[in-house]
Amino acid sequence: MKNLLLLALLFTSSISIHAQSKLIKADSYLNVRTGKLISPANLLIENGTIKSINPKTLPNDVETVDLTGKILLPGLMDMHVHLDGDFRGNWDYVYKESASQGTVRAIVNAEKTLMAGFTTIRSIGQLHITPELIDVAVSEASDKGMIKAPRIIPSGHMISINGGHGDISLGLAEGLVTVGPNDGIINGKYDAIEAVRYQIKHGAKFIKMHATAGVLSMEDAIGAQQLSKEEMKTIVDEASRHHIKVAAHAHGTEGIKEAIRAGVYSIEHGSIIDDEGIQLMKENGVYLVPTRGLATIIEPMIDKMDPVMAGKANYVMPIAKQNLIKAIKADVKIAFGTDTPIIPHGKNAIEFAALIECGMSNKEAIKTATTNSAEMLELTDRGEVKEGLLADIIAVDTNPINDISTLENVKFVMKGGVIYKNEK
Repeated sequence: MKNLLLLALLFTSSISIHAQSKLIKADSYLNVRTGKLISPANLLIENGTIKSINPKTLPNDVETVDLTGKILLPGLMDMHVHLDGDFRGNWDYVYKESASQGTVRAIVNAEKTLMAGFTTIRSIGQLHITPELIDVAVSEASDKGMIKAPRIIPSGHMISINGGHGDISLGLAEGLVTVGPNDGIINGKYDAIEAVRYQIKHGAKFIKMHATAGVLSMEDAIGAQQLSKEEMKTIVDEASRHHIKVAAHAHGTEGIKEAIRAGVYSIEHGSIIDDEGIQLMKENGVYLVPTRGLATIIEPMIDKMDPVMAGKANYVMPIAKQNLIKAIKADVKIAFGTDTPIIPHGKNAIEFAALIECGMSNKEAIKTATTNSAEMLELTDRGEVKEGLLADIIAVDTNPINDISTLENVKFVMKGGVIYKNEK
């Protein structure tokens, strides 16, 4: 881990961290809970937080940041990101890259994500088969101000069965790559305990498990439950003893329900969820992270994909859309997630239009990436433009309540009072 942090240090840019107070002057800011614009929007920033809004008096040495003509929002949050990955129809590079190379890739992608206006992300499983946890190293480098990156909540390796969706060695020649619990690949509850403990020992802040098969991997099934009921419960119980939560990748109907019963706090994708699963999510307060926007990326490249992946994608995408429409109508709690790199890093905001297409209002879609994500993570210091919260602030040209596409072209990014982007 120290070596990866040293590597991250090589990417240190001239990030300007000033103790001096800043006054952001914009036309208005969006109250993301009500969907109303508040004018004027004069935000006094001190020590990385929003000290006051439209203050009557100012410090003598305040630095003015003129955002005339702009609308402010809280920094956006993406709850399903794989920083160390890039997808062009396959994952072949993963087998060839070291942890250091994967860290370089993750640092580059983290900066793209921040510049797109996403100031908090959940890094939901690394793709490289390395002992080092890449997302943990990048998260620590971000926290130290060494790199331009969002606030990163890392998970380390995804926990999956041998030969399951998270087994990166699936499809390779037998014995070419050996994987085990430290890499997240388990067979039984004792392996599950070892896998959870390894990720937490090395800095994971939540655990990601694969309850079912998936789309962009080489197993034949997509909806089949993979982790057993006992394995899922063991993973959740072990993590919870360390005050760590578990997110579950789950496409298939029964795997979704078993993961909810096991005690996960989010279901990723949820493609083939049924009415019982929707009701279980509501009863247990479980969040859905649907990652719907990736369909617009996958569909044009299906013909270039491995036939196994292509067949599963063609099958599941229309089903997933209809079930997301049902979940939205049922008022299931939904948090924003893109599954980047399927949606390319830096293009995360594509997801908003996909949510709206499935029945969300613009206001509700924005809430998935602000207040909903903050509440899912139980973080009370972000998600709104509000006095006392972190100065994680973005600016756009037009009101996203009227035009959601403006969030795909963020002009200003501040994280913790530090300006990372300021375009006219």
